[in-house]
Amino acid sequence: MSYVGPDFEPPQNRRPRRGPLTVALAALVPGALLGWLVYETVGVSGDDGGSGRAAVRSSPPAASSAPSDDAKEPGPSLEPTAPSSAAAPAASGPLKGKVVVIDPGHNPGNFQHASEINRKVNIGTNRKECDTTGTSTNDGYTEAAFTLDVAHRMRTLLEKQGATVKLTQDGDRPYGPCVDERARIGNRAKADAVVSIHADGSGAGNRGFHVILPGAVEAGAADTGAIVGPSRDLGERVAGRFVAVTGSTPSNYLGDGSGLVTRKDLGGLNLSTVPKVFIECGNMRDSKDAALLTSGAWRQKAAQGISEGIRGFLNR
Repeated sequence: MSYVGPDFEPPQNRRPRRGPLTVALAALVPGALLGWLVYETVGVSGDDGGSGRAAVRSSPPAASSAPSDDAKEPGPSLEPTAPSSAAAPAASGPLKGKVVVIDPGHNPGNFQHASEINRKVNIGTNRKECDTTGTSTNDGYTEAAFTLDVAHRMRTLLEKQGATVKLTQDGDRPYGPCVDERARIGNRAKADAVVSIHADGSGAGNRGFHVILPGAVEAGAADTGAIVGPSRDLGERVAGRFVAVTGSTPSNYLGDGSGLVTRKDLGGLNLSTVPKVFIECGNMRDSKDAALLTSGAWRQKAAQGISEGIRGFLNR
């Protein structure tokens, strides 16, 4: 796995691992040294080769049977009467003057609004559902609960650094927002960086995180030409710090071990005019990943790793 940028450091105090995985670290900074960092995967790895699909999404136990799509976006656009999750006044710090939008994937109420979230919206390249319910662990811990918790932790960390932070939703609306509206929230905020938080719902044995980057898209309302480069920089820095802080390893089923995946079918990325990435923090359907995702201590590490990646991007 190769990450670009000065923000990658080796994870500390890792417990014994199995299955070696070599990560190439290349820091693109004048005068920086090139080195190899070797770390190993914790636990059992599943089949590699991309057979596990990021698009696999299972609904929570009580949720509707709304179709699920990785990075889970898609259906009707619902504009709130007032801005959702207004940003708090920024403190002084290294990120003062910077605007960060955090997009917690899915709304806890989506499962009660199947018809609304299944209505399709235009994502530039085609039409997709407004949103989905998201996935859950086998024990019923929902992705929507996970994403909000991590988003809250990130907000606290970033505001302490002086950033102005806005959430696309804070469980403060019946459902949504739809994927097109999620993109517009970041655009209207003139965000310096947007990160959408998710957890995957792939098959058991598929483990690890991956960061989703926008591909080059120019169709309809979508034109990502200006954000592809900076979004990749943001994604690489987030991935590097996520590894360093959480000790997690890149997905063994997507991204060929790089932890980075480029997609052109997600409205939240296609319609963004500001640097934006998605991160799938782990696979909720794998028991070992689920044990991490349901741990408050680990979620704090996840929030810290993502936030440090954002900070590195904004201070580059």
